Amino acid sequence: MHAKSLTRIAVLAALPALLNAADVFDYRVLATSKTSTMEKEMNEAADAGFVFGAVMGGNTALGGKEVVVVMQKNSAPGETAKRSYKLLATSKTSTMQKELQQLGDEGFDYRGQTVFDTALANKEVVVILERDNTKPPSKIEYRLLATSKTSTMQKELREAGDLGFSIVGMTVSKTAFGGSELVSILRK
Repeated sequence: MHAKSLTRIAVLAALPALLNAADVFDYRVLATSKTSTMEKEMNEAADAGFVFGAVMGGNTALGGKEVVVVMQKNSAPGETAKRSYKLLATSKTSTMQKELQQLGDEGFDYRGQTVFDTALANKEVVVILERDNTKPPSKIEYRLLATSKTSTMQKELREAGDLGFSIVGMTVSKTAFGGSELVSILRK
């Protein structure tokens, strides 16, 4: 066999190992009953190179009523994330709209939402926003829709769609004023 053929065989044999090395992830699971603590822990994980992966609110076996966030880090060379996180939690949809837009003006992008049953405030909609600190922030316009009727949500979504808004998340939650409501978040 020629030297070129042996080199090609060696490269092809090593290729699967090289490809798999790029797809190695590390995870950090965060769980707390306080949303302020969660924001702090998410930003600490972000400082260590982790980015948001998933969120869910509910009862955990040992922690009780908690919000659980999974952060992930790609271990591939050159993969370094510089992100910061904000957590919004409220049972008042008008407050959520105002706070969402303030963070949108600062370049924070929607990443996830859940319903969190807090010890003090009953059920709250929790929204996670992320900003990539390696890029200049660009303004994001948010619209929050909340209604108890699916037919009304359909109408309001169509109207928002006509204005260029795209849905990014939805939950069903008991809010302070509206009882059980569909809460949709849109952006453009």
